Amino acid sequence: MSYIEWFNEHANKHKKIVDKLLARGLSEDEIIEYFDFDNMVKEENDFCPLYKEPVKCHDMEKLNCYLCACPHFRFNDEGVGKYNEYTILSKCDINNGSKFANNGVIHQDCSKCTVPHHKAYVKKTFDLDWKKIMKNCHLK
Repeated sequence: MSYIEWFNEHANKHKKIVDKLLARGLSEDEIIEYFDFDNMVKEENDFCPLYKEPVKCHDMEKLNCYLCACPHFRFNDEGVGKYNEYTILSKCDINNGSKFANNGVIHQDCSKCTVPHHKAYVKKTFDLDWKKIMKNCHLK
């Protein structure tokens, strides 16, 4: 699956959950709390393939899944740059994490970064529309 396919598919799944929570009358804080990993494993098992295990994508005690991706992640399936013979498909705008190369391309490795999964960060960047938060991620 390409980055843009994942991005659009995820935005649709996220919107369905947020719309459902708004219909229930949940507040912003309650919506953020709903996206706590432990709750999402129970309530929204199809939201993330890792929920079925269940295993967290990042090693942290209180993982919030509202963003699931990071507003600092940048991608373009055609490339965001070159490094020697490699095409760089993704990068971090705050230079956090590391990179890995595979099949002639370089990807950003965000597995050691927890920035977008802290409840305080989610509150700081919150919008009901996930795509608005992530508007700078897809480099065209």
